[in-house]
Amino acid sequence: MQDKQHIRAWVNGKVQGVWYRNSTRQVAERLHILGYAKNLPDGRVEVLAYGDAEAVNQLIDWLHEGPEAAVVTEVKTEQVEGETPPLGFEVC
Repeated sequence: MQDKQHIRAWVNGKVQGVWYRNSTRQVAERLHILGYAKNLPDGRVEVLAYGDAEAVNQLIDWLHEGPEAAVVTEVKTEQVEGETPPLGFEVC
């Protein structure tokens, strides 16, 4: 059994209005990651990701790039403890 990882990430830059959340969902689903991507009022995108550690790390790497129209300036992550993993990957 592979190790699981559960993280929350905050993505800064030009990440709203550039298809960032839907692209994140597509990548997450391809990697079999559960969670969500949602816009925050301050212009950032928050991503919750739960899955195999290797897959979550691949998603984190992708978050630094995002879709073609995005300009990512910073990604902060933290480990999440004690939360129930979500059932799928949602765009909020």
